[in-house]
Amino acid sequence: MIDVIVVGCGPTGLMLACELRLHGVRVVVLDKLSEPTAESRGRGLHARSVEIMDQRGLLDRFLAVSEKFRAGGFFGGVRKPWPDGVDTAHPYGLSTPQPVTERLLHERALELGAEIRRGREVVGLGQDENGAGAGVSVDLADGTRLRARYLVGCDGGRGVVRGLLGVGFPGEPARVETLLGDMEMTEDRATVDAVVAEVRRTQLRFGALSNGDGTYRVLVPAERVAEDRATAPTLEEFRQRLRAVAGTDFGVHSPRLLSRFSDATRQAERYRVGRVMLAGDAAHIHPPTGGQGLNLGIQDAFNLGWKLAAAVGGWAPEGLLDSYHAERHPVGARVLDNTRAQITLLGTEPGAVALRELFSKLMDFEEVNRYVTEMITAIGVRYDFGEGHDLLGRRMRDMELRRGRLYGLTHAGRGLLLDRTGRLSVTGWADRVDHVVDAGGELDVPAVLLRPDGHVAWAGEDRADLLGHLPRWFGAPAR
Repeated sequence: MIDVIVVGCGPTGLMLACELRLHGVRVVVLDKLSEPTAESRGRGLHARSVEIMDQRGLLDRFLAVSEKFRAGGFFGGVRKPWPDGVDTAHPYGLSTPQPVTERLLHERALELGAEIRRGREVVGLGQDENGAGAGVSVDLADGTRLRARYLVGCDGGRGVVRGLLGVGFPGEPARVETLLGDMEMTEDRATVDAVVAEVRRTQLRFGALSNGDGTYRVLVPAERVAEDRATAPTLEEFRQRLRAVAGTDFGVHSPRLLSRFSDATRQAERYRVGRVMLAGDAAHIHPPTGGQGLNLGIQDAFNLGWKLAAAVGGWAPEGLLDSYHAERHPVGARVLDNTRAQITLLGTEPGAVALRELFSKLMDFEEVNRYVTEMITAIGVRYDFGEGHDLLGRRMRDMELRRGRLYGLTHAGRGLLLDRTGRLSVTGWADRVDHVVDAGGELDVPAVLLRPDGHVAWAGEDRADLLGHLPRWFGAPAR
């Protein structure tokens, strides 16, 4: 039997496959498309996703094909410099087209032994709890049936897994729509930039940004919300809207991507139903303001992967799989809220303009800019682990140790006890947790226990207290 079936071969599904394979889980990724899409909706990685790639030894691959950028509180059209004091060793984002992100994660998943089957459309599923044979049955459009112990739907906002589960997807429908496309232009770059600068004085949902390959990423407000949003706009529709909004269509031609997005916001009521889970856009949709969607999905997978591997491996403590929903659903809800706020700030009516001017002044305060930056980049995410040390629930930034850097110790996706005292032990959990004695100067607590996703599960120096926390995240000790 397959251990885990992942439905969807986008960044979320591929990141999850990589995480599962680090623990030897047999994973099969299914995707209804026979070839990877060339569409690039996601434009890059924010700081937390950059950290994640570093934690798994993938950052050099991304740096080789990406450009760094440093946008601080870029929120609702308000741009500010990167603030001081952001708690990360990677104070930047990476401009990486989504197809490149998918290619790098695809290559890594194959290196780790994941099986990827394209042209496989899921049309039905069922699950049962029959003792040792408990699992999920998956029906494919070609008439075949697969069986797995678990399944994760990473198949997007219009994917089938959530619907087959019967999970509610409440939220708000679209009120405004924006056309998005990658295309060539006959107009010269200087003229394009001048027109864009003029139009954006009043219309922030408009833009034409060079992709660096002779094409432009073009955004223009649609006339109305389309009845069938699954149907891509035509090039002529783009031309008409460009002329209406900017007074020129720039001579656009040869489109590589024609798409549309709206301000619809929805979130799955549950991220887990028995042996089936939802991640990425299958669990939440929202406007792309702030560039958070792709990153949110990758971070879902990073949270879920080790927990699902623990369930497959038989050592997951009670409630570990449920903690996926408990931790990630609130994070997704906060992203939906901040994108709602950004759409309001992008408005053209007098109230929205006045609000944007006020918000811009507030973001001149360093602490406000830092708060917004850590929110958009997910550096500020803290899971609720209960009362305890101030670090509890936060992810640990990379830091210098005597034996190298912290993130260099996390490539295998295991737990980690970083111990300055030399008096602690993970005996009984050594098959799941690494113990590193290192008195590196940057760590200002005696010891920290990190989960495989880098979040602090415990901090202190009392051995009995540590032994009380290890079972919560890493199960019973081995005999």
